[in-house]
Amino acid sequence: MQVNGYFKKHKLIILGVFSSLFIILLLVTFGRLAFKPKQTISPALPQVERGSIVDRNGKPLAVQTNFYHFGVTPSSIKDPEAFAKDVAPALLADPLEIATQITSAKENPKTSRFIYLRKRLDQVTYEELHQICVDKKYNFARFDRIPGRIYPENELASQLIGYMGDDGAGLAGIEYSMQRYLSPVITEETSKQTQGNNVFLTIDANLQYKLEKIAKHALEETEAANIMLLAASAKTGEILSYISLPSIDLNNYRSGTIEETIDRPAMTQFEPGSVFKIFSIAAAYDQGAFRQDDLFYCDRSFEKTLPSGEKVKITCLSNHGYLTARGALEVSCNDVTAQITDKMDTELFLAKLRGFGFGQRTSLEVPGETLGSLKDTKDKYWSARSKMTISIGQEVGVSAIQMMEAATYIANKGKGIQLTLLSKITDKEGNILYQHEPVYKQQNIKPETAAYILSCMQSGAEKGIGWRANLGDIPIGVKTGTAQMADTKNGGYSDTDFLSDCLAFFPAEDPEIILYIVIQKAQGIQYASRIVAPVIKESADTIIDHMGMNRGSAASVIHSGHISIQSTHQIKVGSSLPDFTGKAKRELLNLLDRTDLNVNIHGNGWVVRQEPEAGTPITENMKLDLYLE
Repeated sequence: MQVNGYFKKHKLIILGVFSSLFIILLLVTFGRLAFKPKQTISPALPQVERGSIVDRNGKPLAVQTNFYHFGVTPSSIKDPEAFAKDVAPALLADPLEIATQITSAKENPKTSRFIYLRKRLDQVTYEELHQICVDKKYNFARFDRIPGRIYPENELASQLIGYMGDDGAGLAGIEYSMQRYLSPVITEETSKQTQGNNVFLTIDANLQYKLEKIAKHALEETEAANIMLLAASAKTGEILSYISLPSIDLNNYRSGTIEETIDRPAMTQFEPGSVFKIFSIAAAYDQGAFRQDDLFYCDRSFEKTLPSGEKVKITCLSNHGYLTARGALEVSCNDVTAQITDKMDTELFLAKLRGFGFGQRTSLEVPGETLGSLKDTKDKYWSARSKMTISIGQEVGVSAIQMMEAATYIANKGKGIQLTLLSKITDKEGNILYQHEPVYKQQNIKPETAAYILSCMQSGAEKGIGWRANLGDIPIGVKTGTAQMADTKNGGYSDTDFLSDCLAFFPAEDPEIILYIVIQKAQGIQYASRIVAPVIKESADTIIDHMGMNRGSAASVIHSGHISIQSTHQIKVGSSLPDFTGKAKRELLNLLDRTDLNVNIHGNGWVVRQEPEAGTPITENMKLDLYLE
């Protein structure tokens, strides 16, 4: 038989060579794989249990739990009605609704593969439902475990605490800002860590509850849109209570409204009104723009015409007549405040306000904090009246936490303290990883300036328009404010929407607590002296009793012996100086109103030394220095 001419000898040789090379390549590759060192698969890093958020005393505010998503493969369910009838009771659902959901999914190619029937089932529901699926052999059902949170106190401090998403990451509040501590990223080096760190807040949950109750009542009484109420330690900057209403139940935050989720103390910018006058007067007094006994005349309006022809007019609610700066703060006089501000250098005035922290963030441990707004002379909206209107709390935007941090300068002899919400951080064994220590800021005003402002605010509570906040047995300093809110629709200021606020320090001589309240869009009465000052009094009373601060009206104090109480009547000064030794600081405050004496009080407590000595004849503008310990 002859071979077909197609299979020629040289072609067979080429085919043989290529086949041999291919076989050799296969053998080499197989050899490499056979003798290659065995690779080990790195085990998956363990899932970290999220740390807890607790109050300063360790009371749980946010704790880790698990939720479950319940889903099925619709195409594998032969009898949707029977399946729905079995699982509906555990889901507290209508069987027809579940059957319809499955049937509709089976008819849709996009959803026939898998659908979730319910999400975020709690542990009890999961166990009941899981057992049903096991007993009925529903192998088409699936449970996906997801990390979750339980918030034992529901609405308490809700915007501050925040909430967590299904992916285990914080979405708001402390849950967001402290994410790296609560749920640290696990690496091979830290793979033994199975639980995140615990965050201790500075707030006292029990005090927060008591003050929230007061705030809710005020919100109902005034029919206001919202309310903020903050309390902080004047000595450490630790925030003890952080209230923003309306609030949200964190266990059902998905059903909440936007209004309920806004962290107003940090995120909301507003014009503070007359409360701002204490910072303006402090700036002026610190620069020597006036003396304590200087008199200014209020005829109900401040008017000025600049060389450029631009006119400035600041109106006042009343014709107050002659007033000192103290008197202006007592009655909240716009006219006199504008006159005092007009005497100041503009750049120095703005620098002092920035020194208080206005126009910048406080660095509080919450997300989304506003910068506020403090214009400078180069701003396109700066006008001839800007300095005067800023001094009375208009044309300036602040947040509630900015006002609180600015207040620390008044409370601490001119030196500010950084506010904080973070008390400490511990690991799961309780080892302290971080412990808060007060962070002091630069000196912005002199100690005597801060003492003067505090005494003026105390006068405002005792005989000024803030009298409804007066405690009686513990000296308190207050300043109220009422401001027209912006008309967001038509521009300018609204004729119906007002903001009422009040800032307080107590005890006024040496403050331990700073308290600030803001009520927006109250219905009916708008004046802060009428609607927020009483809330300050009630809140201060609650704080004093809760913290066990010493007070004369404490119901818990019982004493069976006899005590003598030194008189605290106002000191009478005749033609010569009396002996002030042993007098308390509060007994000396009326001396600051005298026009014939230039009184300087140094320190706190009781008088141990005076210059000149007792018996010295009083002369005009005599300087009297009183040293207290």
